[in-house]
Amino acid sequence: MFFNTMSDIDTLLKLVQADIDTIDSTMSRDMETLEAILDSRLIEILRYGLFGGGKRFRPLLMILSSRLCGGKGEQLYTLAIAFEYLHMATLFHDDVIDQADTRRGKPSVCKMCGTAAAILAGDFLHARSMEMVGKIGGKKPLEIFCRATSAMVDGEFIQLRNANTFTLSEEEYFAAIEGKTALLISAATEIGALYGGGEVEKQLALKEYGRNLGYGFQIVDDILDYLGDAQTTGKAVGNDLVEGKMTLPLILALQGADGGARGRIYNVLTDADERRLAFNEVCRFIEKYDGFALARKKAEYCIEEALRHLKLFLPEENRDRQILEGLARYALQRKK
Repeated sequence: MFFNTMSDIDTLLKLVQADIDTIDSTMSRDMETLEAILDSRLIEILRYGLFGGGKRFRPLLMILSSRLCGGKGEQLYTLAIAFEYLHMATLFHDDVIDQADTRRGKPSVCKMCGTAAAILAGDFLHARSMEMVGKIGGKKPLEIFCRATSAMVDGEFIQLRNANTFTLSEEEYFAAIEGKTALLISAATEIGALYGGGEVEKQLALKEYGRNLGYGFQIVDDILDYLGDAQTTGKAVGNDLVEGKMTLPLILALQGADGGARGRIYNVLTDADERRLAFNEVCRFIEKYDGFALARKKAEYCIEEALRHLKLFLPEENRDRQILEGLARYALQRKK
């Protein structure tokens, strides 16, 4: 079973729909449990953020990885939603940091509910996610989860430090996205393997699958920030440029540009007002010097590396392995 065309992707999404529905129902039950002990306004904010869209990508990866190693049972889904909670906590906080008005095509939590409410709700989801992993998974999964959380914060600080550093290298870019994106996805697949009882070799294979998938996923995200359709992605294009973030398409284009063209783009980048006005010019520059195409090749390489680590799992027709392969290919083809 291969998932290379959009019709194949539709088939893939249908295959995982039952798991996504169970993830959503598990979160709903958890919210119902919390209603008795939490402030009603907090519950309202959590429901608004958690059920306003989302692919459930991280909990789904955890479930599939666990089943590939023998995991099963209702607790698997309860453990999995910890990854959605942590992911949503970071989005609540990101929108505060970025002063974002929209998320997934509707008002962001901070726009709708206020900055303080968004920060506090994100803090609660972070705490709840750690509680779930510790209670269900135990010490080692919690250690992995906490390392990924720490790396996410560190990755954001690296990105803050790198903001308005317009000579950023490819290596520095990958260091930032490893913490920001790749290690949480890697933690989901590694903890899934561990919870499913997989041998160390399988845990490491799924860890590396997740890490490389995370790289590929983030590179595509950074391409979409230039080339995506705002109505499809649910967020405005060009945010990275406006904020002075150097992502891979622009880094690679600057590496290949001639001196005059590079100098002009550096002049644009160093002026915040210019960055707001020069989006189309920067897009043309990246296109001319193959930044989008080269970034796409890097993403494809990362996804191929992710797929290579799944070859350990036999038989090849194993449904969960095929879906993990399909999700990796979907990461390359997605439009949002």
